[in-house]
Amino acid sequence: MSDNTLESLGYTQELSRTLKLRDLVIYGLIFIVPIAPFGIFGHVMSASSGMIVTAYVIGLIGMLFTAICYSQMAKEFPVAGSVYSYVSRGAGGFSGFVAGWIMLLDYILIPALLYVVGALAIHDIFPSLSPILLVIAFVVFNTYINIRGISFSAAFNRWMLVAELLVLAIFLVVGVVAISNNVNGAVFSMAPVYDADDFSLGLIISAVPIAVLSFLGFDGISTLAEEAKGGGKAVSKAIFLVLLIIGGLFIAQTWIAALIQPDPGAFDNLDTAFYETARIAGGGWLAVLTAATTAIAWGIADSLVAQIATARILYSMGRDRLLPEPLSRIHPRFKTPYVSALLVGVVSIVVGIAFMQHLALLTSIVTIGALTAFIMLNVTTLYYFVFKKKAANVFLHVLCPLLGLAVVGYIWSGFEPHTILIGLAWAIIGIGVYALAQRGGRAVNMEI
Repeated sequence: MSDNTLESLGYTQELSRTLKLRDLVIYGLIFIVPIAPFGIFGHVMSASSGMIVTAYVIGLIGMLFTAICYSQMAKEFPVAGSVYSYVSRGAGGFSGFVAGWIMLLDYILIPALLYVVGALAIHDIFPSLSPILLVIAFVVFNTYINIRGISFSAAFNRWMLVAELLVLAIFLVVGVVAISNNVNGAVFSMAPVYDADDFSLGLIISAVPIAVLSFLGFDGISTLAEEAKGGGKAVSKAIFLVLLIIGGLFIAQTWIAALIQPDPGAFDNLDTAFYETARIAGGGWLAVLTAATTAIAWGIADSLVAQIATARILYSMGRDRLLPEPLSRIHPRFKTPYVSALLVGVVSIVVGIAFMQHLALLTSIVTIGALTAFIMLNVTTLYYFVFKKKAANVFLHVLCPLLGLAVVGYIWSGFEPHTILIGLAWAIIGIGVYALAQRGGRAVNMEI
């Protein structure tokens, strides 16, 4: 068991340590979004030829192995910064910066992605509302809540989570009733898991990168290590609880929806496939309810926690003087990294407007940033415990990193070449930033 504490790692307690395990779990559930499959249901159904549940199960398994690595590093290094801090402490400052910089490609863009999805969903319901103005309104609202304090944000998250789970419960009940009544010819079956006529492992794997997008965000819990009562131990517990809960919810909702409409070719629009399915199951009111809830969940709740996580990574890297020092400034009253929060808000508006018509590209960039950082974390966990600390547990520190590396690496191999080039270009820019920080003598030595 590690005896590392925040102070022993060279930091002082600046952030407000008020979050309980319950708050961390709620934060993680909101970040991932319990109804995340609503927004991408059609695309995963199409890519998997209807065997959507298997795609989600494979994605969950891959994330669980990586989550074990996160939990082990969170216990060892209970500091804010997520993968940046873990790789820095485990493998050295340069590797940590590269991992953190690549993860920023995910974190700094995902709020914009969420704002745009939410804005477009509302625009679809109310065409007179401008998506651009909706994005700006979302950003201003969330930035205010972010700066007001983590406890204030946690209270807001609890109410949002209740609303999402209530709508999900309504859909599941209506869906089960519809299947029981053979609506649209639906019957209870294992088809969403395995269809002998169409099954192909390669086909299923091709759908996993899309399905994995729904799981991204569990790692965001680790950015709150300095604000959690219990530090790294609480973070570790929360990560597993969130993944197991969210995995069960994803499987339940996609299974029911796939039984109601098993033919991906029957959808009018893959972007709105879930709402079409909801309309079949319960009528127009259920379609509007699920669409509106998706808009609020993505545009406000999920984007809020994404902005919180991103601000804390910027804060951590600014504190280590690898990014401009003002990013580490704490609000004197609310005890939050307000400069970082404001920067994320500005970037979200700019990127959201720029990618308003290019959601597919933005999604792929976000995903490759996260998965590349996951790969670096898996490698670091193996290196740190086996070669550096020489105190490895065979299952936790050898098998789990290797299995996580294998699954995530295989998913990563499915990215389009242009997405890989964008990720590579971002990494090269990051190396240049690190070199400038080193030349200026600003970077903190992260070796322990």
